[in-house]
Formats: sequence, structure tokens, C-alpha cells
Amino acid sequence: MKAILGKKVGMTQVFKEDGELVPVTVIESQGMVVVQKKTVEKDGYNAIQVGFGSIKDKNVNKPKKGHFEKANIEYKKFIKEFKVDNIDEYEIGQEIKVDIFAEGDKVDVFGVSKGKGTAGTIKRHGHSRGPETHGSKYHRAAGSLGASAYPAKVFKGMKAAGHMGHERVTVQNLEIVKVDLERNIVLIKGAVPGPKKGLITIREAVKK
Repeated sequence: MKAILGKKVGMTQVFKEDGELVPVTVIESQGMVVVQKKTVEKDGYNAIQVGFGSIKDKNVNKPKKGHFEKANIEYKKFIKEFKVDNIDEYEIGQEIKVDIFAEGDKVDVFGVSKGKGTAGTIKRHGHSRGPETHGSKYHRAAGSLGASAYPAKVFKGMKAAGHMGHERVTVQNLEIVKVDLERNIVLIKGAVPGPKKGLITIREAVKK
């Protein structure tokens, strides 16, 4: 399973060779290195643990410092794990770059969506508002939550006001438009979840 971590730079648009103008998201993947190898014999499965993103030494706790120093690797901000088929293809300290993907590849993209704070039912669920005139005092309230006498309760799952956004979102089967190895960036067709500078995971598509 091919996968890389990256930072969302923003969106732009590019022309393809046939002249089609496509919107793309720019994702930068600079300095992703293998920190640890996990094997079936020792851990029960084959996987690599990778570090990504720069961080100041003072912001790294002692357990993480020991983990990176054991691998003789510069401190990284994020640590993620990816299952792989052949663990022998990787070595500790090896840098994984964007050239593991190619133009036209289909990928799944994971990110954390933008946080919207506490939102009402109109913004959060797309409910309609009440009348604004003619003496109406019902404008943006949630409305009925159910019958009163029976069953005399609010059913679980009722769409109500509450926390919106800042949750893990997956977008499947996006197309890679371009891979720039010199600048370590990937251009992905369309939008991907998360704010600018947010952590993005790009993985080989499972539903090709």
C-alpha cells in the first residue's frame, strides 16, 4: 500500500495536455522519513512508522526524543503508521518522496475538516428557517423534536445544534494531475478536506 503525508498548500488550476483546465489542490510532502519498521514476527503485522514535519526541539517530549534518537533521525512533528506488503523495501532513515505516485494514479485522501464551532440546525444540517415577518417569532430555531405524550422522549440521532467540523474526512478516488519531484509537491484534481497547512494523508485508492 503506497502512502505519503503532506501539507495542504492551497488550490489553483492548471491546463492538462489536451487543453482542459482543471482545479487542483497543491500538497507538499517534504522530508517524510522511516522511523521504525514493524514485522509480523515481532509486532504481528508488517508496517512502517514515518515521521513528517519540522518541529522545535523544546516542543518534543522525552519519549518521542528517545524514539527519534534511537533511529538517529531528526525530530519530526507527526508520527504515522502505514501497513506495507514487503517490509524489506524500506530502511530506517529512508526518505519517502512523492515519486511513489505518478500522473493519472487514483488515490484516497484523508484530512481533518475545518472547524466551524457550535452551529445551529440551519448551518449544520441545512434546515429551512421560519417566516421573518407577519408577527412570526420562529426564525432559526430547531423546530419540533418529536411528539410529547408518546413516546415522550427525543429519539437518538435527532438532527440538532452542536459541534460542526473538525472531524476526519475521507475523499476517495481522486486523480493525481501532476507530480513535481524537484519541489516535492503533488497536484490532486478537486478539493481535499482541511485548512491550509493542514496535515493530509494520500493513499493508494482501495476502490479503483
